[in-house]
Amino acid sequence: MAEHTVKAFDDDITRLRGLVAEMGGLAELSVSEAMDALLRGDHDLAAGVIARDKRIDQLEAEVDKLAIRVLALRAPMADDLREVIAALKIAGVIERIGDYAKNIAKRVGIIEGRKRFEPLTLIPAMNDLAAEMVHDVLTAFAARDPVAAAEIVQRDAKVDAFYDSIFRNLVSFMVENPATISSAAQLLFVARNIERIGDHATNIAEMVYYASTGANLPEREEVLPPA
Repeated sequence: MAEHTVKAFDDDITRLRGLVAEMGGLAELSVSEAMDALLRGDHDLAAGVIARDKRIDQLEAEVDKLAIRVLALRAPMADDLREVIAALKIAGVIERIGDYAKNIAKRVGIIEGRKRFEPLTLIPAMNDLAAEMVHDVLTAFAARDPVAAAEIVQRDAKVDAFYDSIFRNLVSFMVENPATISSAAQLLFVARNIERIGDHATNIAEMVYYASTGANLPEREEVLPPA
């Protein structure tokens, strides 16, 4: 009976991790495809990103249900408890990453005259960095790798620096070209969503570190921009 219980618990944990991995893979794909759709003005690709968000939401609901069942029936402790709680929290963060990708996809067709916006050349690079963070943090979660998780946290400053640069460029562009204010504001919205994706990848990294070590990552020192 004890062996059966242990196997059932292991099966539940394996299933839980599989659901989170599937969610993460779909969210990662959405982040990449949303930017491709924006750059190409591809409405069909954007529609696919928007539709995929429903599957991500369904998977989050499955994670919630399974995690609650494991907590109620298995009463995990120590490492196992951290594992279940981390999976539950990470699923919620991945769901929000999917939402941000969906929000970017919704901008396709709204932004006019893409080729006129010099800051648009920076946005794909910023998105690539954020998408790479998402990919790597999911790999760290699968490998239970606290060292990789800690390294990913350090990259968020680069995403923030991209956002600051894009913000300044777009504001200057709007001042010089008032007719583009509406589309430029949409690009600011896109950049903000990418910045939030980077933040959420960082949040996942912190959860991975805690689940793996039982300790919190040291607080990062905030670097303020020059006055």
